[in-house]
Amino acid sequence: MENKFQENLEFAKTLDQRDPLKDFRSRFHVKEEEIYMDGNSLGLSSHDAQASIKRVAKDWENEGIKIWGMEKGRYFNYPKLVGEKLAHLIGAEAKEIILNGSITTNLHQALATFYKPDQDRYKILVDELNFPTDIYAVKSLINLKGYTEDEALVTVTSKDGREILEEDIIEAMKDDVALILLPSVLYRSAQLINMEQITEEAHKRGIIIGWDLAHSIGAIPHNFKKIDPDFAVWCTYKYLNGGPGSVGGLYINRKHFTREAGLKGWFGNRDDRQFRLEHCFEQAEDAGGWLQGSPHMLSIAPLEGSLKIFEEAGIQRIREKSLIITEYLMFLAEKRLLKWGYKIGNPRENHRRGGHVSLEHEEAYRISLALRDHGVVPDYREPNVIRLAPVALYNTYEEVFRLVEILEKIAEEKIFQKYSLERGTVL
Repeated sequence: MENKFQENLEFAKTLDQRDPLKDFRSRFHVKEEEIYMDGNSLGLSSHDAQASIKRVAKDWENEGIKIWGMEKGRYFNYPKLVGEKLAHLIGAEAKEIILNGSITTNLHQALATFYKPDQDRYKILVDELNFPTDIYAVKSLINLKGYTEDEALVTVTSKDGREILEEDIIEAMKDDVALILLPSVLYRSAQLINMEQITEEAHKRGIIIGWDLAHSIGAIPHNFKKIDPDFAVWCTYKYLNGGPGSVGGLYINRKHFTREAGLKGWFGNRDDRQFRLEHCFEQAEDAGGWLQGSPHMLSIAPLEGSLKIFEEAGIQRIREKSLIITEYLMFLAEKRLLKWGYKIGNPRENHRRGGHVSLEHEEAYRISLALRDHGVVPDYREPNVIRLAPVALYNTYEEVFRLVEILEKIAEEKIFQKYSLERGTVL
């Protein structure tokens, strides 16, 4: 590790004093008595997001149906106008991004658009460590096209249960692969996959490739002009702090604007044709052509507010702090936690690590329960992972220091033994 960290609390406080992003913490609804380490699953509410919700609610109250046309069609074009504010986070053009539905519905839309199997190319390549919803969507489209999973699903396996090697992905790119879907960051281990390398290799072989950015957008800058993927999907409630179940994001590379959307809906029409209400679909000539139903105004609103913070903070500065604070967490874990049965299950290198740290322990589930009763909100993932995300915009180095103290106490005193192994619905 490059940084020369120290183990004492005074050092953590010094890092906080020097933190160039420290003032953004006050923009969020932070509970000072709680250490929130679950921003990679659901980001905290911000004052900016709540103000945006209130504005939309007030406009609805004042305008009724007229809300659609107010301010030169601001809300009619809400999925595009707010989507444009995401362009700098992934290095894409504004016209390549829209906000619509959820990450899963957008994935179905993208697969329906790009998965066009024939007798030579009919397989979809995935990895075995991806989040289940992606695999469900892929299997659904395979079945809808008349294939079985055994026939058309190619799964790249992990050698250690933590990471997927790029060379293994490339090796699996056979002539019969039509489409590849991969996560930018693995949700358990925080491995950041080399998107540029994998995308280039896919395109060399004439394979369509899409990425799930759920665990990277808002924490890691991407350069889609350079990476050049065919499509991407993401949620907005994790690092982007868009609120529980907030609207999903969809990127369509401009080179595909002439393709027909796989799942058409009336909001995908050209603006000048939509309210003619004809049964002839005339697709918009940008990513808006992949819209379906009416915009989820109250779902997009908090994201609009949250993105103001990202514009001010800058994604590069967010990534810089994220790397340092996660490195600091790993430093303290190595010094104080490994002797109590904890293991660091994520890559150590900056260029291979996402925005969270994966602590493994055979009692991870019960430790996660104990953490909550000690004022820490963690994230547990089967079978043995405590995911900890010190988010750059609102978490402090002192919180990381105190988190490690609590983790040590729970293991040393075996406090976790007081808790049941029976799983709850959400943790």
